This record gives sequence, structure tokens and C-alpha cells, in this order.
Amino acid sequence: MGTFSIGCLLQNQQDRTRSVSVAEVMVDTGSELTWISAETLESIGVAPEKRNQQFIMANGQQISRSIGFAIIRVGKNLTTDEVVFAEGNVMQLLGARTLEGLNLRVDSHSKKLVAAGPLVAAGNRRHH
Repeated sequence: MGTFSIGCLLQNQQDRTRSVSVAEVMVDTGSELTWISAETLESIGVAPEKRNQQFIMANGQQISRSIGFAIIRVGKNLTTDEVVFAEGNVMQLLGARTLEGLNLRVDSHSKKLVAAGPLVAAGNRRHH
């Protein structure tokens, strides 16, 4: 697919005036969750809600990190999602669950995010 980065706006859920623009977040459908630097999350008052969560990194290393909740905006789309407090040189990532919440999908040809289309409502299957 290739990789590409986008910009996004992060907001504190309880106080949306506390926000920060992140110029580059790599779109990574291989990561379930979104990873944002701990410093960035702390700067807008996002607090760790789940501590010592275990993750296996792409290189096989197992690490423990905290998770909080933030509003994530990409263009006109927004969602509330779990965000991992990234530490050290870990790249900031926009994960698959956030993309689903934003109702966006990756257009691998143009290397950009596009609308995923109408959401499927529960029970929206035809019965025979």
C-alpha cells in the first residue's frame, strides 16, 4: 500500500478548547489504535485512563503503555477514540479503529484518505 502522513486536530473530550494540531501522523491500517506522543496528549489535558496496556511492536518487542481518550478530527470528520501515549522515538500513527470512527478509508492509489461511504445500520440485511 505504501505509507503516507496526514495532519489532524486533537481535542480534550471534556474541554474542546484544549486542542492541538498535529502536522504529521502516519496512516497505519496495521495498527489497531492511534499513537500520539505523551507530551502532546498531556499538553491538552488528556489523562491516562487505562495503564500498563501491553502491545507487541512491529519488531516483536513487547511494551507497556497507557491509553486515554481524545477527539480526533481529520478535515470535516471527527471521532472520539482511544489514543496510546507514545514514548520515545515511536512514530505517531493514525490507526484502523480511528479511521473506522472517522468513516474514512485509505485510497492506496492516490495515497490519501477518502470517504468510506454510508454506514451499515444493524438489521439492514434482507430476509429470505
